[in-house]
Amino acid sequence: MKCISWNVNGIRSIFKKDEFTKILNSSDFDIVALQEVRATYEEIKSDIAKYLKNYYIFWNDSKAKKGYSGTAILSKIKPLSISYEMGFREADQEGRVIVLEYDNFYFMNIYTPNSGEELKRIDFRLIFDECLSKFIRTLNQKKPIILCGDLNVAHNEIDLKNPKNNINNAGFTLKERHSFSNILGSEFVDIFRAKYPLLVKYTWWSYRFNSREKGVGWRIDYFLTSCSIFSKIKHTEICDYIFGSDHCPVIMEIDI
Repeated sequence: MKCISWNVNGIRSIFKKDEFTKILNSSDFDIVALQEVRATYEEIKSDIAKYLKNYYIFWNDSKAKKGYSGTAILSKIKPLSISYEMGFREADQEGRVIVLEYDNFYFMNIYTPNSGEELKRIDFRLIFDECLSKFIRTLNQKKPIILCGDLNVAHNEIDLKNPKNNINNAGFTLKERHSFSNILGSEFVDIFRAKYPLLVKYTWWSYRFNSREKGVGWRIDYFLTSCSIFSKIKHTEICDYIFGSDHCPVIMEIDI
């Protein structure tokens, strides 16, 4: 099974770009997970009809604020069940979670809240992390989990270009990094870092200061899996050669 995860930074704009439509026209991906779609299904369904005939479509737009946040999963495999919440009502209203249950695993698409300028939303974000950690541990008792998405944290210094300058900034505070460590715990693994302990790759670049061209980025987009299925992973890759958003896609192949 081959999966791709991408924060598209607005699906209406990225539908106009070749990079995205090439992915959708490809027959390679069994599951496509998108974050920050920023649109309702009704607003985008005419575009979807052109490209997504082979997929079941699951859409979770923000009910709290129009044109904000939102996630989607496109799957060639029909799930047994679908959920759009994890029990944190305020975050669930922002369209940040989709959970698909399959025969022998759960697939989760997550868009973690950003702590924001001056860390105004860090408490909200840490509550989200805590709820997510409890939620995935409950599910993991039933079936193994594949979790992907924009988790809005660079876990370690290797995961961003300028760690010393960002220690007090959203996405690299000690609280956020410790919170991510707690999500992983002993039950889950960051598959890219586990497979490539010393490889420097980024998944997000600021639009300011020509950051992408200069190689000044952060790795904040992930695939995590239950430790019990880590050995089944065949390949993972950060596709920093694919443009179209301020994030790049991450892919994973697994024999499951």
